Amino acid sequence: MIILTKLILAHLVGDFLLQTSNWVKQKEQHKAKSWILYFHVLIHGILAFLALGSFNYWLIVLIIVITHFLIDASKLYFQTSKTRIQWFIADQLMHFIVIISVWVYWFDADTYLYEFLTSEEFILIVTATYFLTQPMAIIMSVLMKPWSKDIPDNKDASLLNAGKYIGILERLFVFCFILTGHWEAVGFLIAAKSVFRFGDLRKSKDRKLTEYILIGTLVSFGFAIGTGLVVAFVLSNT
Repeated sequence: MIILTKLILAHLVGDFLLQTSNWVKQKEQHKAKSWILYFHVLIHGILAFLALGSFNYWLIVLIIVITHFLIDASKLYFQTSKTRIQWFIADQLMHFIVIISVWVYWFDADTYLYEFLTSEEFILIVTATYFLTQPMAIIMSVLMKPWSKDIPDNKDASLLNAGKYIGILERLFVFCFILTGHWEAVGFLIAAKSVFRFGDLRKSKDRKLTEYILIGTLVSFGFAIGTGLVVAFVLSNT
């Protein structure tokens, strides 16, 4: 596992610490003709070698270098201004897939990885985490629908889908806090949201909006707390 951790650290250092925004712009402008692209890939090769610490793994370093170049070049040529986020996520995901794949193949970690991914604990946590994201967002939309029609639609004053993602992040934070036994952090999160919301609600002087936000917050937190308690109970008894 330490080898995998070192390779991931090498990637993070190469892609985020040792790559400036000017480098990114230069690569996007000149693409495969950019010397920065090749220098960036070389840095990743050096970091991978340092992470492995032996010439015996030169083939792993070569694979990481070649795949890193192909992945980055593909992103440079196929991404558009509208798909930058999607390509960024895909780019990082493919890099991690390569790193995990070479780790599994060269260090016989397939048994360990299989046991981890198929363990009851992992499947339970992944299922609960997913439930608290998109499915829970849909459930919240259905539950709040009887009151949402009484709330003025002011989309121009808010970011697109901001409320949905705020709710998802809140539930995930609460879930993590409960699993790690930090109930005080749940209280802090509720207090922090109350402080941020207080100013808006005071200015609006809209009782219906205040009640709507309060109901939504309590229902969302309630589901997150309930899910966390169930998962924590199951984990403690496995």
